[in-house]
Amino acid sequence: MVGGAVRDLVRGQSAHDFDIATSATPAEVIGLFGRKRTIPTGEKHGTVTVVVDDNGARHHIEVTTFRGEGAYSDGRRPDDVVFVRSLVEDLRRRDFTMNAIAFDPIDEKLEDPFFGKRDLDARLIRAVGDPLERFAEDGLRAMRAVRFAAQHQFTLDPATESAIAERLEVFRKVSAERMRDELVKILAAPKPSIGLELMRSTGLLGEVWPELLEGVGCVQNRFHSHDVWHHTLAVVDATALGSPVGPPWIVRLSALLHDVAKPRTAEAKPDAPGEFSFFRHEYVGAKLADEMLRRLKFSNDEREHVVGLVLNHMFWYSAEWTAGTVRRFISRVGEKALPDLFSLRDGDVRGRGKGENPGVELDQLQARVTEEIASAAAFKITDLAIGGKEVMQILACPPGPIVGEILSMLLERVLDDASLNTVEKLTELVEESRKSGNGP
Repeated sequence: MVGGAVRDLVRGQSAHDFDIATSATPAEVIGLFGRKRTIPTGEKHGTVTVVVDDNGARHHIEVTTFRGEGAYSDGRRPDDVVFVRSLVEDLRRRDFTMNAIAFDPIDEKLEDPFFGKRDLDARLIRAVGDPLERFAEDGLRAMRAVRFAAQHQFTLDPATESAIAERLEVFRKVSAERMRDELVKILAAPKPSIGLELMRSTGLLGEVWPELLEGVGCVQNRFHSHDVWHHTLAVVDATALGSPVGPPWIVRLSALLHDVAKPRTAEAKPDAPGEFSFFRHEYVGAKLADEMLRRLKFSNDEREHVVGLVLNHMFWYSAEWTAGTVRRFISRVGEKALPDLFSLRDGDVRGRGKGENPGVELDQLQARVTEEIASAAAFKITDLAIGGKEVMQILACPPGPIVGEILSMLLERVLDDASLNTVEKLTELVEESRKSGNGP
């Protein structure tokens, strides 16, 4: 057994997705198990998938021949592989010492020629052999290193860390999708700031999202203890994982981008020397976040959700808000996005570094939002008691922009007064709009 599962077992953790390495060639593996129980998934590179039947449950186990590798001209895959009979030679080609440990479950023997267990005990990520060679082989290994640091809260071996900056030209060959997948794993880690700060210090951040570097050293004001970059790190760490409408890391992604435009909107406060304001940074930030998310190929749903959170993260609640104001807030943000927005604000308050209690800003508003939602009020056009078809019937008009304008007007009225959301009252309002000259 090889790879991450062995690493996790050595650390006393549960392990999944066991990979098998063997001196047997792909042809020998297929001969041992038969063609009905094998899939030649990567026979050219030495990998055969063996299908195991465990009391009716089918499991796929990847079995890979011990191998050495040629040059990596594309910065991702070896141009050619050579099958070898030595386990040590196979482990020598792996990325980090903690992933270059093998375990023989028959003899209960641990094979650790590169001292991976020692590095695990020291909580250290070290490249196998020469780190410059390892990072030259696969450009993604650099980002995997900082991801592992965040996931396990380890440090990087100094030589391994310094080699990342010297192999950025290989990292640039990595596809946007592979960068994205590593980034979201960093965001899902117990302490994402470890990986994000390593991305900054090694130069990876400048290759992925250089816009975030603008926050380094960008001073804020008396309401914050940190510059924009360190505030962002604190917010990401303080924002809880989990979302009712997206992947668990989606709110942390919005936390990473929520203040991205502050450096571009910074204006000195004339009445407070050394302090800055950031007027409309949420609007500039939403546009910037949209561009950044497109570059890393996030899905449309993920991108639109994060952009909406960035756009709406600057709200200031007071007890003077009317019921209509609360309903307009729900309508603007979107009912489904509200839990994530409140989670982002919670992290934002904690990330100011002033020891504030987020509940002071959020508890009352959350209670009022819950009350309005429970009242079955209308927050969007599709919640109205009548739709476009009824509007066209009342006005005896064909489909056209006027129908949408009338529906938007009805929603505005209902947001102010929820009791208007009945067929009879909305019909009266449509009739009134025609008499006042606002209809066709």
